[in-house]
Amino acid sequence: MKFAKMNGCGNEFVIFDVRGRGGPLHLSAEQLKSIADPSAGAPCDQIMAIEQTSGAGDAFMRIWNADGDEVAACGNGTRAVAWLLMEESGSDLVNIQTSAGLLRASRAGDRRVCVDMGAPRLDWEDIPLAERMDTRGIDIKVGPIDAPVLMLPGAVNMGNPHAVFFVDDVSKVEVATLGPMLEQHPLFPQGANIGFAEVRGPDEIRLRVWERDAGLTRACGTGACAALVAAHRRRLVGRKAKLILDGGALIIEWREADDHVLMTGPVEWEFEGEINGI
Repeated sequence: MKFAKMNGCGNEFVIFDVRGRGGPLHLSAEQLKSIADPSAGAPCDQIMAIEQTSGAGDAFMRIWNADGDEVAACGNGTRAVAWLLMEESGSDLVNIQTSAGLLRASRAGDRRVCVDMGAPRLDWEDIPLAERMDTRGIDIKVGPIDAPVLMLPGAVNMGNPHAVFFVDDVSKVEVATLGPMLEQHPLFPQGANIGFAEVRGPDEIRLRVWERDAGLTRACGTGACAALVAAHRRRLVGRKAKLILDGGALIIEWREADDHVLMTGPVEWEFEGEINGI
């Protein structure tokens, strides 16, 4: 089966278009891990399928992490799929159905796409958390009780759960050590993506994200959205900011009029390939 290899700010995707097959794409965890394996020639952070939609939208988007688990949302991947659909149709607008809801995307320049990610979910039950608490700063501390090095991350659900720690210098944070420890914290019954955000000004945030079941990636679109929302709720930034990730920059806006989060950023086509046996 043919696939498109793309990335968004360095977040790598293998994308299958199976609309002509008459049904969803079924892949085992072993197949998914094999596709994402760096030695296979198309290493990626997520595998995605464009499928026929039975309801609203131009297509249904299915998403798996590199470990084989299916997930509900991927912001950078949504931009990539939206770009493919817009290139195919010649339209500047596309609606994509996902298990997290309908996402609307529009062309924002040459290989730039804006995705309306919908409204953030902020109630403790919607993250979800294991117990009731204020999601502007949940009760997690790392380090000595009397002098924690990390504490009170903001919690946001952007189609998937996020916890965002605010730090003075993200370059000094051991993301690869702390991320896997925190993603399965007892407060997160479904696990969580863990962000480390350095606020550099009222309209700029430097961000690194340990993605649940995927690890440290060069960018995380839903993580950038969550960081902007969490930072604005703490009055650290305005409603619109540049989020600088390892692989590039995204513009995130939490629109006051309808509570929706808009994510704008680049997509990059790498190559087309084929995998046998699928």
